[in-house]
Amino acid sequence: MCLELVSILYDSNKLLPREASFYQNAIQAIEEDGTSSQFYFLLKQQGKLDQTPAFFQQFLKQQYEQSLFLNLFIKQQTEQLLKCFESQEIAVIPLKGVYFAEKYFGHTGARATSDIDLLIKQGDVSKAIQLINSLGFYVEEEQIPGHFHCSFSKPLPNSTIPLVVELHWSLVKEQTSRFSIEDLWQQATHIGQSKYISELSPNHTFYMICLHGWRHNMNSMKYFFDILQVIQHDRQELDLVEIFQLAQSHETFKRMHRTLSIVYQQFPFLEIMMKYPLKKRRTLWAYRPVKGFKMYLDFLDYQFLSYDKVKHSVIELGNWLWPSKYEMSNELDLHAQGASEGKMLLTLYKKRISGIFNRVSKSL
Repeated sequence: MCLELVSILYDSNKLLPREASFYQNAIQAIEEDGTSSQFYFLLKQQGKLDQTPAFFQQFLKQQYEQSLFLNLFIKQQTEQLLKCFESQEIAVIPLKGVYFAEKYFGHTGARATSDIDLLIKQGDVSKAIQLINSLGFYVEEEQIPGHFHCSFSKPLPNSTIPLVVELHWSLVKEQTSRFSIEDLWQQATHIGQSKYISELSPNHTFYMICLHGWRHNMNSMKYFFDILQVIQHDRQELDLVEIFQLAQSHETFKRMHRTLSIVYQQFPFLEIMMKYPLKKRRTLWAYRPVKGFKMYLDFLDYQFLSYDKVKHSVIELGNWLWPSKYEMSNELDLHAQGASEGKMLLTLYKKRISGIFNRVSKSL
């Protein structure tokens, strides 16, 4: 459903469906993925929005306007943060967020965002935390050994959802790669007249976006949109051979190859935009995960066989069997603060086991 609609946005040879039922079904998937802004802005930009039913246009417009107001507020908060980083002489690179939306989608509101992600140097973590605290952001997620980020939140007036800032000093877990963030910093360029605010090179932006999509199992159309937009915007500058060479040195090659094989498998027209330099990897993965036991084969393949070395797979298996409190809270969709780690682990295993039985029974 959404795959077909996305293909139409990037493949000029395809026409929009006329059936109202197509768009009724698409609404549910778009809501689930949080991609209303992308569809609205790109359809409007291409002059295709009026070719869709009125109820679909209204739905997209309403969702887009809500996201736009939030994005404008987040942009103002981001600019305030970056100004403080500049004044304190702390090197920083904004990741994703409103600047990514403006550069790669063409407008502040064209890609919904809910938090602020900033890349800093590991040696500046303490200074950055002090700065964040001085602006009213307090610890939401503490530093976890082996992880690469920590989160801070600030309550907002008349809102139950706080504004969250994530400070990153890397992009992948230390124990499952030889990732060197310094390689990315060396090619980053200053933004405007800033001495401490930079942006990633096109190759490294694409590398980051692909690794981000992989980390989330490509489980939402928004990760496809990000990759497609970077290809469309930077295809004359992107060098996939160089990117894969970097991934090999970082031991993230399988993650990149798997992610891009999935994207090119879903959107064959990409070969015309930017030829894939490798033999595409066959994958069990399917957007909107398959039902039944095959879903778990897919999960195991994706979760534990995406690493360049066996030891990295073993480490990831150990992390999955005994996750951190933060990871458990994410999987259980609850707040970890004050909860017993043992009780959370028991609840997690119950959820996983019941899920397996339910899927297996449906496949019989």
